[in-house]
Amino acid sequence: MGTKIRIEFSKCYSQFAICYSPIYALCSMPLPDLRPTAAAAAPDEQIFEQTLRPKTLAEFVGQEKIKENLSIFLEAARRRKEPIEHVLLYGNPGLGKTTLAHVIAAEMRVPIKVTSGPALEKVGDLAAILSSLEPGEVLFVDEIHRLNRQIEEVLYPAMEDFALDLVVGKGPAARTLRLTLPRFTLIGATTRMSLLSSPLRDRFGVTYRLDYYEEKEILSILKRSAKLLGVAAGEIALQEIASRSRRTPRVANRLLKRVRDYAEVRHSGTITSEIAVQSLASLEVDRLGLDAVDRRLLTAIIERFRGGPVGLSALAAATAEEVDTIEEIYEPFLLRLGFLERTPRGRLATPRAYEHLGLKPPERPTLL
Repeated sequence: MGTKIRIEFSKCYSQFAICYSPIYALCSMPLPDLRPTAAAAAPDEQIFEQTLRPKTLAEFVGQEKIKENLSIFLEAARRRKEPIEHVLLYGNPGLGKTTLAHVIAAEMRVPIKVTSGPALEKVGDLAAILSSLEPGEVLFVDEIHRLNRQIEEVLYPAMEDFALDLVVGKGPAARTLRLTLPRFTLIGATTRMSLLSSPLRDRFGVTYRLDYYEEKEILSILKRSAKLLGVAAGEIALQEIASRSRRTPRVANRLLKRVRDYAEVRHSGTITSEIAVQSLASLEVDRLGLDAVDRRLLTAIIERFRGGPVGLSALAAATAEEVDTIEEIYEPFLLRLGFLERTPRGRLATPRAYEHLGLKPPERPTLL
């Protein structure tokens, strides 16, 4: 009787935990990057992204190798009438990890519960959610690298043996209670693969790395999004947006939304190439996707520190930005474009950065 009461309480508590988890995640996270070119999702974008989210693998654009392998993986599980193995998705923000998790659940025709690493503060939070899962159901944990060690230890037997080990009572009267869980699928998503512990990483059956998209794939995504949003836009106009999207679907859709607003307020509502260029210029997003903050960082390195090398602390002080913000949010894109170099002495602006800003690079002495 006592066990039954505990299980029923866990199921009731899980509904609160699932609803509460997004709120806790927002409160525990740092202030979001609200730039139009930010790859991370803003808090108010969830409904917008759900509207545009593909429902099947056929609708999912890009990541062709992952889709090919995943289709075989899913079909094999369907034929055996078994839940799929646990899946780990990793890659930079905005590339479709959450979308792919929902696609997997839809393809398997099972419900999905969504939470995040920061939201699972206590072992009871995870235990409540796990005990409420139905057979074959998908549990999606975003930012799984932010789980604490105690919660990870509860997750190990749940992933391997589909069992939940709970400690009942305290002191000498404490005892261990093992609850059997239905076979479920855990899908974890992370942007920081290196922060994921080896024991947890090894318990995933398959691991997929999402890469940046090709510009033609971004164009296909924008065409689909424009159709779903009822936006009239020419292909050349969408190409202008695609070229500035940093090869990231989330950025592309956000820019499309901003250009749509500009076209509706300043013009007739139809997005032409001229309107797209004007709108993106007003957002200070240039042809390579750099925004005002990116250019300010490069300009500070070039003008204040003679092109570098400069340490992150000095650069942060010069630009009034935080060191972590520069290193984790702004710097990766500039490195990918080849505008920055990391050296033992600090960050260095490359000749490509000078060229993009219309400046002449200094002549550096050749080291023999």
